[in-house]
Amino acid sequence: MTEQTQLIQETDLIRHTLTQPGIEVEIWNYGGIINDIRVADRDGRIESVVLGFDTLKEYQDHSPYFGAIVGRVAGRIGQARMEVEGTVYPLAANDGEHHLHGGIHGFDQALFEVMEMTETQLHLRHVSPDGAEGYPGTVTLDAIYQLDGLALKLTMHATTDQTTPLNLTNHTYWNLSGNLQRDILDHQLTIPSKTYLPVGDDLLPTGKLQDVSGTPLDFQTGRRIRSGAESDHPETVAAGNGYDHPFLLSGQPIRLEDALNGRYVEVTTNQPVVILYTGTQLETNYTIRGVASRPSLGLCLETQVHPNAVKEASFPDVLVRPGETYRWETTYRFGTDGS
Repeated sequence: MTEQTQLIQETDLIRHTLTQPGIEVEIWNYGGIINDIRVADRDGRIESVVLGFDTLKEYQDHSPYFGAIVGRVAGRIGQARMEVEGTVYPLAANDGEHHLHGGIHGFDQALFEVMEMTETQLHLRHVSPDGAEGYPGTVTLDAIYQLDGLALKLTMHATTDQTTPLNLTNHTYWNLSGNLQRDILDHQLTIPSKTYLPVGDDLLPTGKLQDVSGTPLDFQTGRRIRSGAESDHPETVAAGNGYDHPFLLSGQPIRLEDALNGRYVEVTTNQPVVILYTGTQLETNYTIRGVASRPSLGLCLETQVHPNAVKEASFPDVLVRPGETYRWETTYRFGTDGS
């Protein structure tokens, strides 16, 4: 456990549940974590559909970003250094020689201030000081969770007093089987994307764009996760026999479904990319609400700008300047299909 996380205790936690008929969403002010989402299957059974823990200590000891807000920059920054307006900034190297998900003490470990709580909305705020994890500028981040029927919308907006990169995401791990009854290999996923970003052995994008046609990365008409995880395609093998890949989006919904119980979630976003990560690096030395952790127990749909964009001139600009407002929006809409 790190010095920073030792300062946060269970007594500091605020656990708030948003409720509407057929859905409950539990959110913590630690990391802005979506700790649990409980929705019905086609037979009306209300069960959990995300990975999460019951205690703060479990998150501090084990969590691979379960449900958390990730930043200041999601994904990897190569060689843990970047240049901003002519100044080189060394960053925390917490993934080999690279910087991952905002560093050693990213937003996923921050204690957010609660600004507003109602039955259908939670507004959190975090002020990240200048120099945090090597980043320039003081950043003020507001995260607003809104439940409207069976749709959960997460909106994040941020400002800064110095030019700094911002590329946030939410890192929820989905498993629609209900209370982790099965892994996600037989989940069906549709991503309306013709193009993905190939990654190298270090899981950094190569900077190129690649057509998905004829590969296990073609999710345009839907495919089971297993079909790629068990393929011998070099891209899925390099990702640990699964996926850890960015897909360029066209504005159409992403859809994840479990045919056995009828549950589905549709994801819409204002972000240009979704990273599909199928939990290939989940460890096996802990349990998740009584279920042994293991690879492929959950998958992430991380909406954001291209990873390593701060180092790739051909990728979109992720620098936010004083006077500008960073905006991230993603909506998760739940439902069921008939048998």
